Amino acid sequence: MTTGVAYEAVIGLEVHCELKTRTKIFCSCTNEFGGEPNSHICLGCLALPGTLPVFNQRILQLAVRAGLALNCEIAEYSRFDRKHYFYPDLPKAYQISQLDFPICKNGSVEIEVNGEKKTIRINRIHMEEDAGKLLHSGETITSSQYSLADLNRGGLGLIEIVSEPDMRSAEEAKEYLAKLKAVLEYVGVSDVKMEQGSLRCDANVSLRPVGSEKLGTKTEIKNMNSFRALQRAVEYEIERQREVLEEGGKIVQETRTWDETKGVTESMRTKETATDYRYYPDPDLLPIVVDPQWVEEIRASLPELPDAKKERLIKELGLSAYDAGIITGSLALAEFFDRTVALFNEPKTVANWIMGEYLRLLNAEGQEVQESKVTPEKMAALLESQAAGKISGKMAKVVFEEMFNTGKDPAEIIKEKGMVQISDTGALAAIIDKVIAANPQSVEDYRAGKEKAIGFLVGQVMKETKGQANPGVVNELLKQKLSE
Repeated sequence: MTTGVAYEAVIGLEVHCELKTRTKIFCSCTNEFGGEPNSHICLGCLALPGTLPVFNQRILQLAVRAGLALNCEIAEYSRFDRKHYFYPDLPKAYQISQLDFPICKNGSVEIEVNGEKKTIRINRIHMEEDAGKLLHSGETITSSQYSLADLNRGGLGLIEIVSEPDMRSAEEAKEYLAKLKAVLEYVGVSDVKMEQGSLRCDANVSLRPVGSEKLGTKTEIKNMNSFRALQRAVEYEIERQREVLEEGGKIVQETRTWDETKGVTESMRTKETATDYRYYPDPDLLPIVVDPQWVEEIRASLPELPDAKKERLIKELGLSAYDAGIITGSLALAEFFDRTVALFNEPKTVANWIMGEYLRLLNAEGQEVQESKVTPEKMAALLESQAAGKISGKMAKVVFEEMFNTGKDPAEIIKEKGMVQISDTGALAAIIDKVIAANPQSVEDYRAGKEKAIGFLVGQVMKETKGQANPGVVNELLKQKLSE
């Protein structure tokens, strides 16, 4: 028997972002991704007695840079705390983090879902060290017989971005994470590679009756390593909780893991009471006092951010909001667009090619912009050839695909394939005369007012020239000939 109560979802995200530094946050071990398990570690990473942390100040600079880009207040005073918990990938049995005095607070980002804009508040951003990673014997943690600890990642410098519970749907959660990813990439604080764990998020999900201000019992979802996984996991969890509540049951406060293969969340551990991490200030690290002038220097160094760039592309270059949103959603794609427009100053044409052929081929091959053999210089050269009438639009698509696959210059491909477009009226006139003579019925139909008949005649000319005739020139010449 269902309760008949209508529920709304309440969602908050905790996003962990690994910062782009050469070394870890409290030691000189490399920050390089990968490597043999436990090959990027030292005595400090292993928490052997007598080792002490030495703070990497580049972490502070990047944390402040991220905070400013996300509209946060930067604390003049912050400090590190010890967060105690026992887990196999944490040798010290505590994590160096920040509790009462985080480096950033009270930020916000704006997202857009279904044409509606919404501000998502950021409660805080704090610095901390990453834990190691467990390598499971099975496909997932719940199906594994044992796990092995790899501490290469342990001690990497992180910022954790904690949102307020302002999201009401899985789509909003996905868009919020996408906006964070774009901003962090634009300001250069992280490579934000979700597949490598540089950007990870946990989702807190609860339901409450529509109109209620009281928060429901939440569950925390882990193990989501893509935007699609986040959206699917949150959608599933919302429906799971809704079914429990509509049947009169109660939600258990717990941590759940997302199983991508099964498409479900599964219970990992319950959290019926608040975990006592026994935080206290780390006695081995001094408090951090930030000079406001230094903060302003960092603020002045920030580049054009995604929202500002999107607005510029719409207002100054005439792009649609949708195209501008896609192009500015990735720093690499936005830079590719800007560089191409600097060489071929027709922004709408460039945007059409990026949104069409370029993204189609990137998606089909599973490539990133940085991996593509197409450069802005080659794209601009191709568009110049088309604009000059050397090749048709249809030819340009063939050339572009060849260019994408081989990396050859468009001029080289055009020459190899003999694809130079025929625009010379003298060369076309004889072919047009031949086509008119061979198709008297179509000529008669056109002269009788049937405009579509000229399309057939254009097609015959294109056939005679193996697609190399300039369709616009052919159309004009045919009209002239048929009106004589």
